[in-house]
Amino acid sequence: MEVKKNLPEIFEDFAEARQAAFLNVKKIKDQDKPVIGVFCTFFPQELAVAMNAAVVSLCATSDETIAAAEQDLPKNLCPLIKSSYGFGKTDKCPFFYFSDLVVGETTCDGKKKMYEYLEEFKPVHVMELPNRVSEDGIKSFRKEIIRMKEKLEEVFYIEITEEDIRRGIRVKNAERTAIKQLYSIMKEDPVPISGLDLLNTLVGITFNFDREGIPAQMEELINKIKSEGSTREKRPRILVTGCPMGGATLKVVKAIEENGGIVVAYENCTGAKAIEENVDEAIEDVYEALSRKYMNIGCACMSPNENRIKLLDQMIDEYKVDAVVDMELQACQPYTVESMKIKRFVNEEKKIPYISIETDYSQADIAQITTRIAAFIEML
Repeated sequence: MEVKKNLPEIFEDFAEARQAAFLNVKKIKDQDKPVIGVFCTFFPQELAVAMNAAVVSLCATSDETIAAAEQDLPKNLCPLIKSSYGFGKTDKCPFFYFSDLVVGETTCDGKKKMYEYLEEFKPVHVMELPNRVSEDGIKSFRKEIIRMKEKLEEVFYIEITEEDIRRGIRVKNAERTAIKQLYSIMKEDPVPISGLDLLNTLVGITFNFDREGIPAQMEELINKIKSEGSTREKRPRILVTGCPMGGATLKVVKAIEENGGIVVAYENCTGAKAIEENVDEAIEDVYEALSRKYMNIGCACMSPNENRIKLLDQMIDEYKVDAVVDMELQACQPYTVESMKIKRFVNEEKKIPYISIETDYSQADIAQITTRIAAFIEML
């Protein structure tokens, strides 16, 4: 029995961080501070910190604008792509509206083609990603990071020095370390908080424009959690992997936790995938250091994608995971095709159950998802 469902109260602040950021981003614009809109974790935010710019995660987790997007885009396209384009087209996303520059990345063919239309509404810079992790790929992405830096200098009439970037690396490393300390509390058994509270917090952090203040906020939050102690019963421990989560896809986490499970880890982009590893400050070439860090993100756009397997292997052991839920967005070819490899690894190598949940941003499949997940957890 869970006696304290909403402690600590600070979780409400993080859950509402996106709404508060709508007002904060206008204040930033009023101060003539640069605003960069991003979709993906492959954008090296160290560059933004280096130039004292604000980075905003653009709206892309709701079906609110998908109907408008489908006037121009195919209906059988990934909902994340349609949502991204729809918010840009309809001007319903304050973050998109206030962004001086939107940064895209070539993580899939659908995104690449969508950016061509998005440019009709906003200046867009697309970072070219290599399709495999190799020394050649690292060299290639190093050039892209330099090209990104030069684009920022051109757009904002500034100079970004290597010392500026080193400062950005230190700030982001401290931020990642602090966030990692937060989600590492889920290694405890029983866990001190719900997986939903954790996910809302991780999403909320992305809308915090005070990057240097995040470590102190995480320390405060961790101390509050520890002071409350765990009041939760032991439950089957679930790791969620797959596509980015938030907004409409919270229905998957709710289905897990309302039917007897507890989400103890998120391997996906919303969780550990981009946070687990820091930039190596010992590497003298800042662009190489950034390239090596970001190329180690285990995204399904990489082929082969051994870094995802490596991180899953590590997290399943560290978080004492009983089963894996793989959440894939409909028509997301990289992740849906890769799901068989993940299933084989989880079942055959880690010897634990696996289930794949394919969904979109609508609420129409909640009953179906609930039924499947309830049966899955009952089996555990």
